[in-house]
Amino acid sequence: MVDIDELKFNADGLIPAVLADDDSGDVLMLAYMNRESLRISLEKKLACFWSRSRKELWLKGETSGNYMHIREIVADCDRDTLLVYVKPDGPACHLGNDSCFVDDLMPRENEAHEKFTVCGLMELIKGRKSEKTEGSYTSYLFEKGLDKILKKIGEESSEVIIAAKNDRKEAIYEISDLIYHLLVLMAEMNIDIKDIIKELASRHVIDKKIKQEKMTS
Repeated sequence: MVDIDELKFNADGLIPAVLADDDSGDVLMLAYMNRESLRISLEKKLACFWSRSRKELWLKGETSGNYMHIREIVADCDRDTLLVYVKPDGPACHLGNDSCFVDDLMPRENEAHEKFTVCGLMELIKGRKSEKTEGSYTSYLFEKGLDKILKKIGEESSEVIIAAKNDRKEAIYEISDLIYHLLVLMAEMNIDIKDIIKELASRHVIDKKIKQEKMTS
């Protein structure tokens, strides 16, 4: 744990704070905090900054309603920059973008899969549930309901088992199909990815505790 007094504020009494989405890890914005705004942020668990242009405290979302709920604050090794993990209520950018960082200065030459995220796919699937799209297989599954989704998961599970006995490339293909259908099931049952992560994390904690108890017994 780092104390506020251990942080290195600049000559203006400010420290840069980089906000990142707690679910996706995407960088959302950069702003500055002084001691008072940091204290408010810790107290309210809402991102609060010091506006250098207006010379006043700035609770993010107070006007727009797009509050940034703080999940964690981490200081860098020099303790002169903060990384703030948040769950946003809406876009971070005043232009309506999810992130303030949208204009490429040097675009990366990536393959499409490098920009893919499971969280992004989950949001797309949820969108197909709330707003049915004609011709969409995902929307079709939601229209057919839980029994159809479960039937597909059973089929895909069998195909994974068969593929795993035959070929690695085939197994990757079938595992991808299974994961997709599991995400559809999660969306149907209003289960979020973070719910699964939380459950897996709790099991890790229990396993670690059991190992520690065995070592001390």
